[in-house]
Amino acid sequence: MDPFNRGHQVHLSRPVCVDVPSETDAVLGEPMKLTCISCMKRDEIKSKTFVDWYYMPKEEKDIPPDKTHIFKYDVDNPVESEGPFKGRLTWDGSKDLQDVSIQIKSATYNDSGVYECHVLRKFEFDFFTPSVSVVKQIELKVQAKATGDDAALYSEIMMYVLLVCLTFWLLVEMIYCYRKISKSDEQAQDTA
Repeated sequence: MDPFNRGHQVHLSRPVCVDVPSETDAVLGEPMKLTCISCMKRDEIKSKTFVDWYYMPKEEKDIPPDKTHIFKYDVDNPVESEGPFKGRLTWDGSKDLQDVSIQIKSATYNDSGVYECHVLRKFEFDFFTPSVSVVKQIELKVQAKATGDDAALYSEIMMYVLLVCLTFWLLVEMIYCYRKISKSDEQAQDTA
């Protein structure tokens, strides 16, 4: 018996699934990942996963948008649909099919609009097959160039202002301490 093993069992770690929202700003001519994550709540149960991606142009007032099927993942096989996105999309999901994202190879202005990610999981039991369905929407805007995050810019400016202020304060403290030491040295010489 191992003297260091006091009844503790070692378990292999399982991958952690974190549901993060997709980026919504694309840059013209650059690749853009449309992130769709559907975390499995029961990873111990076998299931078949089916994914469908749809595109809808920006909604016009009082006109319902046309929904176009653009991509499908069916039985371990990613397939692009015929249409305006043919040849421009790639599968960017994970092997465990919790991340079921796709990527636009080169974004164009016509790619602006709403994307829907439909995930269907059919669980395999002995006598019945329940299913879980998830739909996520991503509103994408394609711009000529990347826009900076205002909060990041302000925090960077504040960091530099703080750095200058702290440097100035340190300089003042050093001068103060130097004068105090010089004064104590003069008093020590006078008393000697």
